[in-house]
This record gives sequence, C-alpha cells and structure tokens, in this order.
Amino acid sequence: MDVAESSSLDAPQAMDTSEVGAKTSTTGSTIRKVKGRKMKRMKNVRKMKAKAHAISKNEMTAEKVSKSESKKMRTLSAKSLYE
Repeated sequence: MDVAESSSLDAPQAMDTSEVGAKTSTTGSTIRKVKGRKMKRMKNVRKMKAKAHAISKNEMTAEKVSKSESKKMRTLSAKSLYE
C-alpha cells in the first residue's frame, strides 16, 4: 500500500469555479424560448370559438324571430275567431 496516494486524497483540492453551462444575460432579463406554433394555435382557437359563438347567436336570434312571428300568427288567428 502506498502512503503517498492516501495523503493526496485527504488534502483539500481547488474548487472549479468555471461556469460552462450557465450563461448570464447582459440585460438582466431571462431568455425564454417561445414556440411560434403555440401563439398561432391559440389564435386559431380564439377564432374558432368566436365563429361558434357568432353562429349560436345567429341561431338564437333566428329562433326569437320565428317565435315572435308564430306569436303574431296566433294572436291574429285568435282575433279573427272573435270578430
């Protein structure tokens, strides 16, 4: 057994202070990776929801109009019965 090897392991070693992986920004802000497709997908989703909402509103107004026309027809037919 070599005594020189065991004494070299016990001695304090210099700490490596080089930062290879970590990069700091010069402006102080963090750099985010923004994927281009995500915004486009969200925009498309908003458009599709807006179209669906517009179609449902259109159907609701058409239903209201048909209800009011049927009500007018009922009242006119009821008035004609009593005249």
